[in-house]
Amino acid sequence: MSKSEALNKWVEEIAQLTTPDAIYWCDGSLEERERLIDEAVRKGSAIRLNSELRPSSVLFRSDPSDVARVEDRTFICSKTQEEAGPTNNWMDPQEMKAILRDLFKGSMKGRTMYVIPFCMGPIDSPMSIFAVQLTDSPYVVINMGIMTRMGTEALRKIEEGAEFVPCLHGVGYPLEEGQQDIPWPCAPMEKKYISHFPETREIISFGSGYGGNALLGKKCLALRIGSSIAREKGWLAEHMLILKLTNPQGEVFYICGAFPSATGKTNLAMIQPSLPGWKAETVGDDIAWMHFGEDGRLYAINPESGFFGVASGTSTASNPNAMASVSHDTVFTNVALTDEGDVWWEDIDGPVPEHLIDWQGNDWHKGDAWKPAHPNGRFTVAAGQCPSIADNWEDPKGVPIDAILVGGRRPSTIPLVNESFDWDHGVFLGSVLGSEVTAAVISDKIGQVRRDPFAMLPFSGYNIGDYLAHWLEIGDKSSREKLPKIFSVNWFRRDKDKNFLWPGFGDNSRVLDWITRRLKGEVEAVETPIGLLPKIEDLNLEGLDLREGVMEELLEVDKEAWKQELASIRNHYEGYERIPRRLMDQLDALENRLNEA
Repeated sequence: MSKSEALNKWVEEIAQLTTPDAIYWCDGSLEERERLIDEAVRKGSAIRLNSELRPSSVLFRSDPSDVARVEDRTFICSKTQEEAGPTNNWMDPQEMKAILRDLFKGSMKGRTMYVIPFCMGPIDSPMSIFAVQLTDSPYVVINMGIMTRMGTEALRKIEEGAEFVPCLHGVGYPLEEGQQDIPWPCAPMEKKYISHFPETREIISFGSGYGGNALLGKKCLALRIGSSIAREKGWLAEHMLILKLTNPQGEVFYICGAFPSATGKTNLAMIQPSLPGWKAETVGDDIAWMHFGEDGRLYAINPESGFFGVASGTSTASNPNAMASVSHDTVFTNVALTDEGDVWWEDIDGPVPEHLIDWQGNDWHKGDAWKPAHPNGRFTVAAGQCPSIADNWEDPKGVPIDAILVGGRRPSTIPLVNESFDWDHGVFLGSVLGSEVTAAVISDKIGQVRRDPFAMLPFSGYNIGDYLAHWLEIGDKSSREKLPKIFSVNWFRRDKDKNFLWPGFGDNSRVLDWITRRLKGEVEAVETPIGLLPKIEDLNLEGLDLREGVMEELLEVDKEAWKQELASIRNHYEGYERIPRRLMDQLDALENRLNEA
């Protein structure tokens, strides 16, 4: 029980509905986490890893039906379908609550209901949001203890009067008396519902125990409900990294970046610059909440306290800071297990072992047709373990943002870097952000661009057209010189033989160097129909072994390709019935500039 009557009443109401065997109030302590892990190990739900190879770390394996976010079972339950918009699944709030009430009735029988008070953001930040999640999943408690500020301090703030967002979660697998539990309980796909109620600021998730479906502070609160709150209160809740950069002169810059999945967001958040004298530090790898400070600038906090990263593809070569972070005290999910008791996944350091236990617990031998680690296998680790974490990453005031990057995976057309003409043009660039589909993804859509405005397509809690209008309105709230500059970047251009033109990874610091010099007004840009591009001589390419003509290809503005891009953008905009007129004007202006060039 707590000192908050409102919280006690809600907990009791849910307990009467779900009928758990016990109620446990989480304190967020390390002892609590270790006790829950020990219980999971005893029940066969988790495996302790070799303490010499991976100290204080554990491996979970989910049910094969419960391995990722389920977008087709994710709903925005606003009063009208128009408010949810064309990119969200919608259901009437009362209809959804009736369905969920039936599903939750008796759903925690045989289990413990855990009460998780938590805070998104530093406890004492005016930007933070408090919440309470009720769940019957120990796995969720363990992960929420890493990903959020969970426990006693958050509860104290709520008891002192802080408003909280109620988050209800259940795995949907009640146990009859004497019934044996299974390692990963969950409901069938057709009974999974991840539902958001923007007007009443509630989150209710049923049937899945995995990732963003179950860790309700992450995408559900920090982005879907967060974006709705941000629109109402005049700030931004964004799917963005936050990077702290210090140049050789000791000048500090803070950069946010919106990148869809598989475009190197975490790698950039933890970049090790190849340019001598540069220092990069991580403030956040996934979510940024940006508020206006008294000086009219946008300040950002990272509302999370940990990283829930994709393991596949992570290595010392691609992301040494991530690899160092997960060397101890880490929760792994759906990766392979070595004979030595360590974890393994695609592209991890070292040779492929002859034998592994795959993510479903089966023997795997080198040469077998299937991959032993799930492509969406994850690691959950405290942000404080990252060697590149900035010393001020938990500053309650946030950090002042100098630039915002938007970047997708585009093998052609989009140049290496492109500065917007102004705020409205920058919002236009963010609104058309996307990645080109390859044969490895959806074979009948090769060459088409999948648009993902500001990488928020699955995460905006309201109409995507209104979301883009909110970005424009944010620009109207401050003087243009105080707003962050917006840049488009593309590390993924290829030549005619499908080889990457740009080395990427640490060498992306060369692009960041040019961006910071543009912010200081030290270098001029080349004005093109699509934006402001670098002069090749202003990019620091020292030490790069690039073939002749590569930089020209990377910075090419192909008029014919851009005319095709125009048609693609118009088609994209037609799907958004509330696209702002100002963005249509940007599109028309781009077409005129291309015709006149």
